[in-house]
Amino acid sequence: MTLLVIGVVLFLGIHSSRIFADNTRTQLITKIGANGWKGIYSIISLAGFVLIIYGFGVARETPVILWNSPTWTRHLAALLTLPAFIMIAASQIPGTHIRAKLKHPMVLGVKLWAFAHLLANGRLHDVVLFGAFLVWAVFSFRAARQRDRATGTLYTTVRAWRDVMAIVFGIVAWAAFAFHLHGRWIGVQPFG
Repeated sequence: MTLLVIGVVLFLGIHSSRIFADNTRTQLITKIGANGWKGIYSIISLAGFVLIIYGFGVARETPVILWNSPTWTRHLAALLTLPAFIMIAASQIPGTHIRAKLKHPMVLGVKLWAFAHLLANGRLHDVVLFGAFLVWAVFSFRAARQRDRATGTLYTTVRAWRDVMAIVFGIVAWAAFAFHLHGRWIGVQPFG
């Protein structure tokens, strides 16, 4: 569990720099340059991600069960992740109506993904991982919306075909993950 916690702290800690230390982040970027910051950010993120994966695997070997979720919550979680995948896809395509409406669809997608997994999983390591991501997403969304208001950020739309692309990419990625990759990589088949 220790490695998982360290991984979560590293990964979400560096991803929280704009939430809790935006001025410090800006000063550091000014001092070492954008590429220097991106390098540090990437190294810490990657280290945290690797520790999350390894630590989660180790924690699964000796699980601490906090509650037993009903079987139907696994199916609900799998279905809730569909719009999460669409939101994440929309966050990568500029000019979508989805992005203009939601403002920060990636963070909302992470929030929905984490919430869905908390519904279906009641082991301590699941709560640590998904709970941390849910809390991070709540604070991240709030901070991003405050930055938008402070800077007067507007989200423009281009054409509806970009939304169609986001929906198609999101559905394809979700289906690939839900029906194939989740079972292979995580060891749990959402619809199995």
